[in-house]
Amino acid sequence: MDFAQHTIDIASRNVTEGGRPFATVIVKDGEIVAESPNLVAQTHDPTAHAEILAIRQACTKLGTEHLTGATIYVLAQPCPMCLGSLYYCSPDEVVFLTTRDAYEPHYVDDRKYFELNTFYDEFAKPWNERRLPMRYEPRDAAVDVYQLWQERNGGERRVAGAPTTTRPA
Repeated sequence: MDFAQHTIDIASRNVTEGGRPFATVIVKDGEIVAESPNLVAQTHDPTAHAEILAIRQACTKLGTEHLTGATIYVLAQPCPMCLGSLYYCSPDEVVFLTTRDAYEPHYVDDRKYFELNTFYDEFAKPWNERRLPMRYEPRDAAVDVYQLWQERNGGERRVAGAPTTTRPA
């Protein structure tokens, strides 16, 4: 099966049904384990991006939060929210089928606090310089929750079984 074309077909069908032009297909061991179009327009859920929905579906089906061994096909370069989700699930590879520059003459997704072409720049700024108003309200009790988590996990700070990278000293 041509997984890239299948991703394009899902996105195209979503557009004809009133949805947005995005889709994701997750493949492991040569089989599709999850697939989804973007369902933001249909659900009114701003987190219902194709990548997030397919990742949820695949992780639930496989019984893990780690998609090691998987290849994830996405129609376009992932937005920062989806990129973060892709990093968290640790696939072997992400394949995107078009760039923002290529689709920008046909689709623009600018919002109150960002434009897609500057969205990544917002993340590099300190929290108090971002366009999204943020306020830091420190509470010691918030840190206590993490201390409780560490205590309940035998003193371990990391999530058990999470794929990690060994960095050179």
